[in-house]
Amino acid sequence: MRRRQAKKHIILPDPKFNEILVTKFVNNLMLQGKKSTAFKIFYDAIEIVDGRTEEESGLEVWKRALENVTPGVEVKSRRVGGATFQIPTPIRDSRKQSMAMKWLIGYSRKRNEKTMSQKLAGEIMAAAKEEGGAYKKKEDTHRMAEANKAFSHFRF
Repeated sequence: MRRRQAKKHIILPDPKFNEILVTKFVNNLMLQGKKSTAFKIFYDAIEIVDGRTEEESGLEVWKRALENVTPGVEVKSRRVGGATFQIPTPIRDSRKQSMAMKWLIGYSRKRNEKTMSQKLAGEIMAAAKEEGGAYKKKEDTHRMAEANKAFSHFRF
């Protein structure tokens, strides 16, 4: 934006766990404005994760999964003299968070379980154990940045 910084939206914490991070996740999960359905899917997924793990609560497993999926760097394309280089750049904290959430939700949608809450629970469990599609995406992103480290002096 040219004129001024965009205003930050105030996001209220969710009713069950009283966490703002949960509301952000549910907002990413939501389709066609159906927030109550998205909350139901998320809470059901956390219940499923709770049932599968004994020592930790479902919310703690979800937080660890989100932390495991969060990327540190990303690559951006930049044209320099006719050639396009993939330049590794550090990511802002808010973007890191949103990328991790979108990857977790996206890869859970592609899973083969029956309901969305089961798919989400499966992806959360996999990400908490440092495996699954979302974790692989993070690893690929880091590997790409590492391979193109030589071009980091072209940074924006």
